[in-house]
Amino acid sequence: MKKIAVIGAGTMGNGIAHVFAQFGYDVKLIDISEEALNRGLATITKNLDRQVAKERISAEDKDSTLARITIHTDLATGVKDRELVVEAATENVDLKLKIFKQMDDSAPEGCILSTNTSSISITKIAAATSRPDKVIGMHFMNPVPVMKLVEIIRGYTTSDEVTETIMEVSRNLKKVPVEVNDYPGFVANRILMPMINEAIITLHEGIAGVEEIDTVMKLGMAHPMGPLQLTDFIGLDVCLSIMNVLHDGFGNGKYAPCPLLVNMVTAGKLGVKSGEGFYSWTLGTKELVVADNFKK
Repeated sequence: MKKIAVIGAGTMGNGIAHVFAQFGYDVKLIDISEEALNRGLATITKNLDRQVAKERISAEDKDSTLARITIHTDLATGVKDRELVVEAATENVDLKLKIFKQMDDSAPEGCILSTNTSSISITKIAAATSRPDKVIGMHFMNPVPVMKLVEIIRGYTTSDEVTETIMEVSRNLKKVPVEVNDYPGFVANRILMPMINEAIITLHEGIAGVEEIDTVMKLGMAHPMGPLQLTDFIGLDVCLSIMNVLHDGFGNGKYAPCPLLVNMVTAGKLGVKSGEGFYSWTLGTKELVVADNFKK
C-alpha cells in the first residue's frame, strides 16, 4: 500500500499528509479550497524546515517528501486510484457522512476508507457506504509529526483484515497504534474531554483562575500543559462538539458541556485559531485574558 489520499488540509490533515509522505507514500492532499491547500503545504514546508534545522532529516529528505505530495480540489479525482483514504475534515457528523458517501462512490472497490474523527461513531460513518467492512478510524494526535499515538477504532462491521492492515500502516509511520472499540469519544476523548470540561467548570464557578488551574495540573499532575491552554490549542468549538457527542451518546449529565464553554464558542472565542480563548494569542505568544471575562 503506497497510494494515499488525505481529505482536509487543516491542522490535522496537513500533518497526516506530511507523515505519510515522509515515510515514502504517494500522497494526494484534497480540499475544496485552493487557499487551504496552499496554507497546508506552507505548514508542511515549515515543519520540514524545523526537522532539517534540528538535523532529524536532511534537506534531500525534505525535498523528496514535498515531491510526494500533490494537491487537488476535486475529491473524485483525488481518490480514484488510491488504496487508502484518510478523512480529516471538520468534526461535524453531517459533513463526514457526505464526504464518505462521495469517497465510496469514487474510490476503487478495494480502497480502505478511514476517518481521523476524535469522537463520531465509526459504525454510523460506515453505514453511509457500501463497504462498511473497509471503514475504520485512524485518530492521530496533534501535532501529527511529533505525537506517537494513533487510536485505531474499528466499527461494528470493520473486518479483522482491514484492522490489521491499518495497524501495520501506522507502525510503518513509526507510530504506536492502539486498537479500541467504537463508543462515544473512544478512549482518548472519553477521558480527556470530561477533564477539560471540569477545568472550565472550576473556572466558571470561581474556584481558581486560568493560570492557577493550569499550574496545578502542570506541576501537580505532570501534564506538559494545563487543560485550559490545551483547550485553546484544540479549539473550543472542537471541544464543545466532542462534549455534545459524549452527552448525546451516553445521555448522562456528567457529560453536559459547561455553560461557559458554550458561551465562549457562541461569542467566537475559539482559542488559538481565533486569536483568543482562555488566553490571548498574538504572533505565537500567549497572554492571560482578564479573568472577569469568565464570570459571565
